[in-house]
Amino acid sequence: MDLIDKAKNFVSEKIANMEKPEATITDVDLKGIGFNGVAFHAKVAVKNPYSVPIPIMEIDYVLKSATRVIASGRIPDPGSIKANDSTMLDVPVKVPHSVLVNLVRDIGGDWDFDYTLELGLIIDMPVIGNITIPLSYSGEYKLPTLSDLWKGGKEEEKKEEEEEEEKEDPSKVVEI
Repeated sequence: MDLIDKAKNFVSEKIANMEKPEATITDVDLKGIGFNGVAFHAKVAVKNPYSVPIPIMEIDYVLKSATRVIASGRIPDPGSIKANDSTMLDVPVKVPHSVLVNLVRDIGGDWDFDYTLELGLIIDMPVIGNITIPLSYSGEYKLPTLSDLWKGGKEEEKKEEEEEEEKEDPSKVVEI
C-alpha cells in the first residue's frame, strides 16, 4: 500500500466517523386553502454540531397519497443552519386544486387522506461538498364532514365547556 492509498483511507475513515448535521420533520399542518390550491407547511428541525453556520443549498420535496405523487418541488437557497444550534425550517408544500379532485378516491368512507412527505435537505459541507439528508413523515389529515361544517364546531365548544366544568367541580363527574 503506497502513501496515497494510506492517505485516502485515513481521510475516508475520518469523514465517515465525523459528526454530521441531523434533521427531523416535527409536524405537517394544513396552512390554508386558496385560489391556487391547498398549502401545507412542514416544520423541520435541523441540528448543526459545528461552530460555523452551514448553508442549505436547496430542499426537494415530494408529497404522496396512496403512492400517487400529489405535489413535488424544489425550494432554492432557504438559508443557513445556525452554528452549534438547532434551526427550525418552515417548508411550504402547495397542492393544486386539480390534484385534489383525484384524492377523492383515497378519501373514501373515513373522510381522511393518508399522506407521506419526503424531503431531501441538501446542505453544503465544507471540504466534503453537498450532502443530502433524506427525511420522511407519514400521517393522515381528517377532513371536515358536511355536518361539521353545518354545525360550525358547536359540538366541540360544548364538549370543551363540559370538560372545564368537570375540572372546576370534580363531584359532578358521573361514572357509568
